[in-house]
Amino acid sequence: MKLTKIAALVASSSLLIACGSDSNDTASSESRLLETHANIAYAVYTDSVNTAKDLQTALATFKASPTAANLEAAKKAWLVSREPYGQSEAFRFQDGPIDNETDGPEGDLNAWPLGEALIDYVNPTGNDFDEETAVIANSAGINDNGAVDGTVADQNIVQSTVSINAALFDGNSATNADESDVITGYHAIEFLLWGQDLNTSAGVTDGTDRDEAVKTGEFDHGGQRPLTDFTSDDDADRRHTYLEVVAAKLVSDLEAVQAEWATGADYRADFIDTSDSNETTTKLTTIVQAMGTMAYGELAGERMAVAYDGNSQEDEHSCFSDNTHRDVWLNAEGVANLYYGDYAGYDSNQDGIDDVTTNQVSGYGFDDYLNDKGLENLSADITAALEATETQYMAIDTAATDNDQPFDVLIMMANHGDTNPVLTTINALKEQSNGFIEMAEELNLGTVTVTDTTEAFD
Repeated sequence: MKLTKIAALVASSSLLIACGSDSNDTASSESRLLETHANIAYAVYTDSVNTAKDLQTALATFKASPTAANLEAAKKAWLVSREPYGQSEAFRFQDGPIDNETDGPEGDLNAWPLGEALIDYVNPTGNDFDEETAVIANSAGINDNGAVDGTVADQNIVQSTVSINAALFDGNSATNADESDVITGYHAIEFLLWGQDLNTSAGVTDGTDRDEAVKTGEFDHGGQRPLTDFTSDDDADRRHTYLEVVAAKLVSDLEAVQAEWATGADYRADFIDTSDSNETTTKLTTIVQAMGTMAYGELAGERMAVAYDGNSQEDEHSCFSDNTHRDVWLNAEGVANLYYGDYAGYDSNQDGIDDVTTNQVSGYGFDDYLNDKGLENLSADITAALEATETQYMAIDTAATDNDQPFDVLIMMANHGDTNPVLTTINALKEQSNGFIEMAEELNLGTVTVTDTTEAFD
């Protein structure tokens, strides 16, 4: 366990340990690792459920009274809901409740890029969303489920007569292997609240002038969907209904994952069972493999390198709200949580401090495990790599919050260079992933491999 800088801020007053204690010295090290892992999972999904419910409430308030203030409150609730969920993504790639092949809801919760042209109107010309906003084959009943090749259809869910109900979104990810018609989850809500991020001081961005984007207030980053879309527009009621139904599904999907990690749940009981040493080793190997995959293959590769290499705004994770800098921070922090066996809580105002600590966990991590196995030097090396990554992702966050350079500006070709924090974070994530691979070898967990999707940045 490492007491992080964030946890240290609250340690002097109290130390809250969620879901039971990991201080049982009589338990095996492997048992303590798995118990801590399960405790963090339950805590972070509990916070994800609670903040999703807060978002649901804010959207209901906005529907009842669609004012500018309530639109901003709904946006704020969306941003806060991303804080615990972003950390929860470290539990992916384990074939666990979030993304197992049978019924894991991750695709319905967080799939991207979004099929925004299937949801509502878009502007497809003069910007780098051009190739991504054509309606193609879909399962939403638009254009008889057919394709409109290379053009934006004159019909979408909001502006059509398609029924907006739970059935429309049920199993969307299961029939959407290439994510061509994603219409649900966090990013669907994001798109409806913000709209496309097209605004610059000169009009609609063409992809080369995003650095001129209008940023005059807290919610002026990202898209600028007009309030009239929710008031006087002919389809205002359908947009509210869309938000209402998708938010309800979001909460339900998160609750289902949370329940699997609760004390007494069958999945949790099986996960923390260490009676079979071979199965225990397999569980630890899977966790380490997933940590490396999330850090490098997914975050550094799919979420950062692809967007950076192609200067692609559509390929940034939260492209409508310009919140991608937080996605990077939170995904990396979530991986570090699993290594240290700690979960500090989440940041309710995005000032860099996890101030909601109700479900804080402080347990037994891989750093402790390495030290107990006499691998103190490796533990120190991985800690150093994680701290180097933290320094770099904090630079991305500072650029966005203090210097009016959100992720989509940092990835512009004109801003590429050896000191670009997106590039340096990619490289730092690779180093920490290499540390996880070495850790698996030294602990005799078998071979851990992480797909390299960032060769161009070596």
